[in-house]
Amino acid sequence: MLEHYSTVRGPGSEEVVIKKSRFIGYAKPVETEEEAVSFIDEIKRLHRAATHNCSAYVVGERDQHQKASDDGEPSGTAGKPILEVIKHKGLKNVAVVVTRYFGGIMLGAGGLVRAYTDGAVAGIEAAGEIVKVLHREVFVDVDYTWYGKVENELHGRGTRLGGTEFTDRVTVKCLPVVSEADAFVAWITDLTQGQAVITEGEELYYIEGE
Repeated sequence: MLEHYSTVRGPGSEEVVIKKSRFIGYAKPVETEEEAVSFIDEIKRLHRAATHNCSAYVVGERDQHQKASDDGEPSGTAGKPILEVIKHKGLKNVAVVVTRYFGGIMLGAGGLVRAYTDGAVAGIEAAGEIVKVLHREVFVDVDYTWYGKVENELHGRGTRLGGTEFTDRVTVKCLPVVSEADAFVAWITDLTQGQAVITEGEELYYIEGE
């Protein structure tokens, strides 16, 4: 799994008007190619009366699933520009649709490329660009006599926490960045003089800075 990647918070949408044509950009985070296709189909159903619903998506750790559709616009003037916006921004696991309602003025190939680029950018900005960072669950189980010190040290260290369970002992769910997880375990072991029972769990993505 990637240690971090950029995507969108989404879903989001925004409209731009260019020479009386309406271009409505939509963006949404997706985890699979099937989710991307389903989102594109959803927008097509929403805008059955539109002149075109052009789209692109990038899915996978290595961007292994990529597809662009001009949906009837001249070849290379819509889907490819949308895809290039996604790639230029370095986004992964995102699908973008730009819906066009023709306003009666021809834009030409260059104009279409710029318009679909602007529509894609507008949709992505509306969805909000974020960075997801891979964390590892580390469950720290301590006696109540250690809990106050552990809690203070965790807050002082700025460790992301996922909740605390109180039974006959205290279990704190810690979420260090995966690249720092081994060092974190060593630190907490030293802090508690080996008294903590430490269990590692899943690796999960969280939004950077939140």
